[in-house]
Amino acid sequence: MPSRIGLRYSAAIFLGSGLLFLIEFVSAKRLLPLLGGGAAVWTACLVFFQCALLGGYWLTHWLVTRVDVRRQASIYVALLALSLIQLGYAINPYLRATPSRPISSVIWLLASVIGLPFLTLSATSPLLQSWYARETNGGSAYRLYSISNVGSLLALVLYPLVLEPFLSLHQQSLLVAVAFGIFAVASFFIVSTHWRASPSPIAASVDVAPPRASLRASRIALWIALSTCGSLLLAAVTTYISQNIATLPLLWIGPLTAYLMSFIVAFSGERWLPREVTVAVGAVGLGGSYYLLSKGILGTPLLIVVSGFCLSLFLICLFLHAELYRRRPPEKQLTSFYSCLAIGGALGAVLVGVVAPSLLDGNYELAFGLTLAAALGVIAAWDFGILPRILAIGGTVGMASLIATQLENDHVDTIRRVRNFYGTLSVIQIKNASFDATSRTLYNGTISHGREVFREDLAHAPTSYYGHPSGVGLAIDLCCDARPRRIGVIGLGTGTIAAYGRAGDHIRFYDINPAVEDIARKQFAYLRGSPADIDVVLGDARVSMAGEAPQRYDVIVVDAFSGDAIPVHLITLEALEVYRRHLAPGGIVAFHVSNRHLDLKPVVAQIAARAGMGIAHIANAADTRRDVWTSDWVLVTKNSAFLERKEIAKASEAITIPRRLRLWTDDYNSLLPIFKVRR
Repeated sequence: MPSRIGLRYSAAIFLGSGLLFLIEFVSAKRLLPLLGGGAAVWTACLVFFQCALLGGYWLTHWLVTRVDVRRQASIYVALLALSLIQLGYAINPYLRATPSRPISSVIWLLASVIGLPFLTLSATSPLLQSWYARETNGGSAYRLYSISNVGSLLALVLYPLVLEPFLSLHQQSLLVAVAFGIFAVASFFIVSTHWRASPSPIAASVDVAPPRASLRASRIALWIALSTCGSLLLAAVTTYISQNIATLPLLWIGPLTAYLMSFIVAFSGERWLPREVTVAVGAVGLGGSYYLLSKGILGTPLLIVVSGFCLSLFLICLFLHAELYRRRPPEKQLTSFYSCLAIGGALGAVLVGVVAPSLLDGNYELAFGLTLAAALGVIAAWDFGILPRILAIGGTVGMASLIATQLENDHVDTIRRVRNFYGTLSVIQIKNASFDATSRTLYNGTISHGREVFREDLAHAPTSYYGHPSGVGLAIDLCCDARPRRIGVIGLGTGTIAAYGRAGDHIRFYDINPAVEDIARKQFAYLRGSPADIDVVLGDARVSMAGEAPQRYDVIVVDAFSGDAIPVHLITLEALEVYRRHLAPGGIVAFHVSNRHLDLKPVVAQIAARAGMGIAHIANAADTRRDVWTSDWVLVTKNSAFLERKEIAKASEAITIPRRLRLWTDDYNSLLPIFKVRR
């Protein structure tokens, strides 16, 4: 019965797609610490996932157009078996990335850990859809694509809410391997049907591609353009809100949910979704995006801004994917269609993850993507008459104007602007009325990484988060009396900590982004004006420190911002052990935990307690006269005499540990218990 056949195929595609996304999340989480933990790492992972998806779709297209169905089944079983072997082998590999080549590191590491399983799962949905069409004599297989996206969406929701909070990373990897094994066994129920099928020439397959002439180049180009636009907008919206609105962890879930939902709705059928409606909602989405980009969002509550971008993304992608569904070919050309979708998906991810950081000095790809969507809207509106055409063309011109507006706004008061894999760095110089002097501020996206005021009395004074009343200021001022000090700083920024340097001191900065050192040396005076001996080590700080001999630091400053959050791998129990190895007797580790969205203080308190060390939480008030900002620091040390000093004891505040918070290690960490829910 077709209904039983449909249920069997639906279940297999649903499970395979859910497992595909689960593998994405687990593997990306393993890689994030190796390359600084920033949002760009997830974008680089998207490049691999989209390209591997393309490989899976191309493999399916080759199988159904060149191989008999019985051999298709045999090859698929072999892929499942080899994938299980790779997953088992890769559960505990030693992974090491090269920060100087982050994109190639991401691609190589993901290929070595999940390459074959991901390729096999990518091929599963189109291959099973082609088998379903063959078994049902051309039954509507495209709705199975909607089901595959439901499986992906379920995995997207369950991972951060259920799996990550309760399972360690090792347990998650084991779960993936076991789930893949169960999926492989379940797939045999479908595969066995095709093994028993009578041998037939390839031409007898329902999925065999028609003559090349039946697919016009313009039709293929439109499929690729529609798919590229959706993928580009997904990556561009994720990058934009992560770097310019908030670096809130797990923020990528919202855009990805909107993207998957648009596929689910668009491929579920067009009877209840007239074309006029999808074109109209696409226009609404473009209008909403235009407003958010042009009017600015700094004074708008975070939830409203992020929701606005995600809703606009959903509406635009619903239009794009509905156009894809309406322009789909017969099931005989199903794999050709999906191959074009995969080409577009990979192209969109590559444009945002690889091309844009190399060619653009700002986040302009979102405006480019909106302009492309509006141009595709012109094609869709062409059938509706002259007025819709004029409106669509006007909308395209309006979207293109956003690019010029962004270019103009981004270079106001900007004396240096650099973009690379790790984000966009801007140095803003203004005549600061508060100090009647020129000031320069370093921004990563919209997050300040330090400021220098060029006024004589502030010429070499520590400012911003690092003033003398701050936790790090107290640690450096009180640690060593008058003797020379050794200070290690994770996170260079403007180099403000160098202002504490005295003759005879040694200060070593660690930073993963090579562009930061050049800016700190050329646009700011802290490094060149310090009498201390200063050096800078490029690369991930934890990896660099793990490879060094003990440095006997009096103070280690952990200030490695990833936008607005310390990368997780720098705040685990194992990370603290690395820092302790480099501490002099009585040394102090100063964690900068200022954060608008996460309460990191309890995390530090827990790892310090497990390591048998004491803590002091210092939250200083602002001093506008000295350009000192409010900040939160947690000082960790075994030096009880330091913690008992009146300056520390008086300033220290209690830390409340959330009931659900577990000890953070390299193998387990979850952000849910430390979200500031009232923000």
